[in-house]
Amino acid sequence: MGMRKEIQAEMAEAFDDPDGLADAVKPVTGVRKVAGEYDPDLGGAPEVTTTYGGRGVFGSYLAKEIDGSLIQTTDEKLLVLQNELFITVMGEPTAEAATPKIGDIIGGKRALNVAQDPASATWTIQLRI
Repeated sequence: MGMRKEIQAEMAEAFDDPDGLADAVKPVTGVRKVAGEYDPDLGGAPEVTTTYGGRGVFGSYLAKEIDGSLIQTTDEKLLVLQNELFITVMGEPTAEAATPKIGDIIGGKRALNVAQDPASATWTIQLRI
């Protein structure tokens, strides 16, 4: 098993473990709205909405990380397994993996920063109201 799969398996186990992170794991829903292609009949570009979902752990930043500008005291840190984040259609997950992006709305908050770990197993997302 490669490093990525091993990390994801260990994290999924911790997410499910009642003695681990199970009580902290929450459903995650993200929404991205972008302009579609120009439609001459409409006289503009319709808005295209992509929705994705999975589960993750919401946390806060350490005091030493908060600088009041790039990271504020009200910002949240979200950790999501990459292999559990899927595009949803009518509330049901599809087989298509989702990639969160800056500007997405996740849990009612805007994504300001999206990063992945070196093994590409998890997403860490900075959220702000």
